[in-house]
Amino acid sequence: MSRPLRSRGFSLVELMVAMALGLVIVGGVVSVLMANKRSYRTNEGLAQVQETGRTAYELIARDVRQSGTTGCDNARRMSNLLSNAASAWWAAWEGVHGYDNTETDSAVTTGTTVGQRVTGTDSLRLRGIDGVGFPIESHTTGSGQIVLRAGSPTTALSDNDALIICDFDHSTMFQGGTWTPGSLMMAYNITGNCSTGMGFPTNCDGSTGLVYQFQRNAWVGRLGAVDWYIGNNSRGGRSLFRIRLDSGGVLRTEEVVAGVTDMQIDYGVNGSDTIYTGASAVAAGDWAKVNSVFITLEIDSSDANVSTDSSANSGKLHRRYTYIITMRNRVT
Repeated sequence: MSRPLRSRGFSLVELMVAMALGLVIVGGVVSVLMANKRSYRTNEGLAQVQETGRTAYELIARDVRQSGTTGCDNARRMSNLLSNAASAWWAAWEGVHGYDNTETDSAVTTGTTVGQRVTGTDSLRLRGIDGVGFPIESHTTGSGQIVLRAGSPTTALSDNDALIICDFDHSTMFQGGTWTPGSLMMAYNITGNCSTGMGFPTNCDGSTGLVYQFQRNAWVGRLGAVDWYIGNNSRGGRSLFRIRLDSGGVLRTEEVVAGVTDMQIDYGVNGSDTIYTGASAVAAGDWAKVNSVFITLEIDSSDANVSTDSSANSGKLHRRYTYIITMRNRVT
């Protein structure tokens, strides 16, 4: 009978070699997984920054392109009857006005509290008609009534709105009174106004001033006023904010886009030898000549530890974007 074969296993050396090879393979797999995870987080952070930039510029651009217009192409012939034109930033007519990082913007306080403007950042103030206007059916000067054309939405106006009414002769800013949706009628009186005359130029002598009657198909709409700035958010960071004149003459402060840490703005002035200049270099009488704005935004990703250098800026991705926006109504 043959002798049974002796059972044999792995030697200690063979086991150690196998374990070493296994560790190398596992280490390689883990390294690939970690690299993919870092790459995914970096790409996600980059996407956050790009989305923030697109959103910020899209919303600012809408207001810039709308600024300075009344709907009747006569913004330089503006009669302002608002009684608080000298005290409220939104009540004085000026299509665009900017403030450098060292200048005071009366629309917003500079400080460290939530919603306040961050020191060293620019701000941008814009005014014009809010959205679209509506054609009128009639304007009665004696009783102070404006009736919109049939088919206008009942939500077109609201009580105590700051309004712009215009035809191809001139525009007038005034405060409305009671809005009656059923009859599409806005009543107005001396309340909130220095006079009720509606004529051009502004005449505040007496309660009626310079009387002017707007004819059928003149245009009326809410006054749009907005101030864009970089503010402190409630999470310890910075965001792009705006203060907006809402219906009824109510001011609302809104956090628009998070992660925008700085905003610097230069302005193109028609007829100037300088292509773009800062707000402090624009003469007081030249703001009506500004036809474009050059905006630079500094943006951080919302996620930390996604950049290659985690020791800088908490590892957040940081990008700088620039954008030129043209004021359509001032381009000839």
